[in-house]
Amino acid sequence: MNLGDRIKKARLDRGLTLLEVAERLGKTEATIQRYESGNIKNLKNDTIEDLASVLNVSPAYLMGWDTNFIPTNIISLSPTTVKIPILGKIACGDPITAEENLIGYRYESPDLLPNGKLIFLQAKGDSMEPTIPNGSYVLIREQPDVENGEIAAVLVNGDTEATLKRVKKQGDTVFLMPDNPRHEPYVITSDNPASIIGKAIRFTQDL
Repeated sequence: MNLGDRIKKARLDRGLTLLEVAERLGKTEATIQRYESGNIKNLKNDTIEDLASVLNVSPAYLMGWDTNFIPTNIISLSPTTVKIPILGKIACGDPITAEENLIGYRYESPDLLPNGKLIFLQAKGDSMEPTIPNGSYVLIREQPDVENGEIAAVLVNGDTEATLKRVKKQGDTVFLMPDNPRHEPYVITSDNPASIIGKAIRFTQDL
């Protein structure tokens, strides 16, 4: 089987229509049909990953590297999923969710999501352990401020780097506190500015 055949087989095994796959990917039905026909040139890696996520198979299966694994006993608990961007490094002056700031997407059931504009941020390092493990994906609801003691995604280093820290407020001073005592707090000052992207809601990990 070629790539198109594997996409079609995975879709049919899931009981999905071309339109359903197209809607979950933000593509047209004709585009998915073109993928399945094998009329594909330079399909991007992130498109392969998005297709694999929607079809509940591994990218390796779609690429033909793992021809034996394709789960067929998975029951979809929700007729739709929500595509949530994963935030990477920030380009100065760009909106947070500009395409160049994104490193991929995750798909979540709408039944499990809070209201508001949502993004994911991948935790890097151990500064928030044991609360948030290194490598986990943290769901962020965009909002300009959080309550004292809540964990937030915060822009630092000239608004070019997103970090996860617990926000502590003492009078007019704001501290970005790590949960790991081996790390130092970050004090927000005019020389060390920061801005809150949003509140950390929960995290998830891939096995």
